[in-house]
Amino acid sequence: MDKKNTKAPVVPANSAEEKEKALGLALASIEKQFGKGAVMKLGETSHRHVEVIPTGCLDLDVALGIGGIPRGRIIEIYGPESSGKTTVALHIIAEAQKLGGTAAFIDAEHALDPIYAGKLGVDIENLYVSQPDTGEQALDITEALVRSAAIDVIVIDSVAALVPQAEIEGEMGDSHVGLQARLMSQALRKLAGTINKSNTVAIFINQLREKVGVIYGSPEVTTGGKALKFYASVRLDIRRQEAIKQGTEVIGNRTKVKVVKNKMAPPFRIAEFDILYGEGISRMGSILDLAANKGIIEKSGSWYSYDGERIGQGRENAKKYLKDNPDVAAKIEEMVRREYFEDTEAPQAADTPAPEA
Repeated sequence: MDKKNTKAPVVPANSAEEKEKALGLALASIEKQFGKGAVMKLGETSHRHVEVIPTGCLDLDVALGIGGIPRGRIIEIYGPESSGKTTVALHIIAEAQKLGGTAAFIDAEHALDPIYAGKLGVDIENLYVSQPDTGEQALDITEALVRSAAIDVIVIDSVAALVPQAEIEGEMGDSHVGLQARLMSQALRKLAGTINKSNTVAIFINQLREKVGVIYGSPEVTTGGKALKFYASVRLDIRRQEAIKQGTEVIGNRTKVKVVKNKMAPPFRIAEFDILYGEGISRMGSILDLAANKGIIEKSGSWYSYDGERIGQGRENAKKYLKDNPDVAAKIEEMVRREYFEDTEAPQAADTPAPEA
């Protein structure tokens, strides 16, 4: 004998009043079963503006459209080797720490340089670091840290280095088709909701590979399958453009970042900035370029002027002036942010941690 169906039959509502009454009963039942706030109107949510963490690069903040990296979301940064992926991630960690936040770095590549991280502004004494042996271990640690709701930024470097346990225990040359992709797909299904509830930024750094036999289109593909492409709210494609020289000595690289996916603002915007060896992203270079674009700093020939006063001949001299006068640089940066982000909620220090997810 079939079990008795305890659910009430579906009866179409004929009037607006009946629909409203039926919806009220359904919402009451949902709240009783799943708790208050399980379903709510989007306009009644407490935070209409997305909280962000600055990237440490004003050009990139502008390209992202909201002033930084959105909290509670998954971010993917990918590109060729030595293009600046880890540098950008470390700058985001440094900015989160400046706002009073806590950061963690899952070093699956076992290649984190604490001296370089310190030069970028990272508080290495208070940065939590893990160097896991397997991909499963790395993702389990990531989940535990995110569930604590006490971590503001967590960086996984890199997806390509998340080697499944079965592959480590196998022999060289063994085939493990789709193993890492399945691992990433399962992990992201579990992590996505928790990351959002804990308001944590999860940054996955990824590498590029090339597909064989591609005639039309780009042969480049990121590692770890397609799941990360779907779950990521922001995807950044970072490329090294050209060397920056001081005389004959190479002192850095001109870097280009394309926002290839953005659920928070229009995508496909491009940011160009300098990454200097031993210093990281040139903050003064970004301020100078954007201020000149908005007319806050005037450019006449090779001379740069601010508030009617010449600050340097040539870009490098103008950057040096801003570096030597941090108060002026801070004032100009504030004016630039106001021009670009009038409606964006300014980043604030970390508040009381969200309830455990």
